[in-house]
Amino acid sequence: MAETTRIAPVTEPKTDTRLAELALANAGPDTGVPHEVVYDLKDVSVSYGGVTAVGGVTLGVREKEVTALIGPSGCGKTTILRSLNRMNDLIPSAKVHGELLYHGDDINTAAVDAVELRRRIGMVFQKPNPFPKSIYDNIAFALRIHGMKDDLDGRVERALQQAALWDEVKGRLKKTALGLSGGQQQRLCIARALAVEPDVILMDEPASALDPISTARIEDLMHDLKTEYTIVIVTHNMQQAARIADKTAFFSVESTSDESDHRQGVLVEFDQTSKIFTNPSDQRTEDYVTGRFG
Repeated sequence: MAETTRIAPVTEPKTDTRLAELALANAGPDTGVPHEVVYDLKDVSVSYGGVTAVGGVTLGVREKEVTALIGPSGCGKTTILRSLNRMNDLIPSAKVHGELLYHGDDINTAAVDAVELRRRIGMVFQKPNPFPKSIYDNIAFALRIHGMKDDLDGRVERALQQAALWDEVKGRLKKTALGLSGGQQQRLCIARALAVEPDVILMDEPASALDPISTARIEDLMHDLKTEYTIVIVTHNMQQAARIADKTAFFSVESTSDESDHRQGVLVEFDQTSKIFTNPSDQRTEDYVTGRFG
């Protein structure tokens, strides 16, 4: 009797091989000593006009790490990012629920000075937004606003050096910042945030409008900056998250249980980036990182 040949079933890979390779290459050695928790979010929800946009977010952001927020459009990534330095206060209908602790203190109390909070927690936006001033005054303006007027020249130079821009602009500091390239403008905005000596830098898709070379410069800069700063970044680019992030939070959009047909953002999974892209715990995460939805 002829031997029957068994054909193994074809299975889809659990992860995108390239993403997994990037995430593993980016993973640093485990020293066994966890970094201090900077942010501790406990069941945080954000609503606009009484309608929940993103709900039930519980995660911790540790110092001197890059934490990436990924997920499809409309899942609440930027809403959560903006809640970390109370930028949502600028929207009258917005309300934050739950506990959002920064170094153990709830930032959503009347006792917290929002202006001082935003000095300590800088924000870099998706589109570079330099002031229509000179390169020098873009940095000096922020310093003057916060009363940091001593040694302006030295502070401006240090900020531009930290943003890897000094060598490119030191001979034209008095010229308009609007004459810089898009990538240079974004690094100038990063320098402006760094000049006031923040603790945390929030970045909302900082390279989405940039070319690949400028994007690489921004990513290299983030690797350098995390030795001194805590960074939280929103990105739609999963390769970018795999390259730069220590931890990644995956958000998705789900229908609510009531009959309103309302959809809201939810945090699906938060873990080491290498795990998110190699062995996610939730099927929804696996489906997203392998491109089966989103």
